[in-house]
Amino acid sequence: MEARLLEILVCPLCKGPLVLLREERELVCKADRLAFPMRDGIPVMLEDEARVMSAEEVETIRKRRA
Repeated sequence: MEARLLEILVCPLCKGPLVLLREERELVCKADRLAFPMRDGIPVMLEDEARVMSAEEVETIRKRRA
């Protein structure tokens, strides 16, 4: 995913920033603890398609990004 596109995309719920997890092919909203899937390189930004993340998963992402 292009960095420019990632700068434009926001969480559809809270309008907050997203974190790209390349290996998992997901865009993550740490505030809402949701992981939005990417299919064929296209982000699926639907709440119904998002995976709810545990607090531990979000903390792991925060530590990796620090």
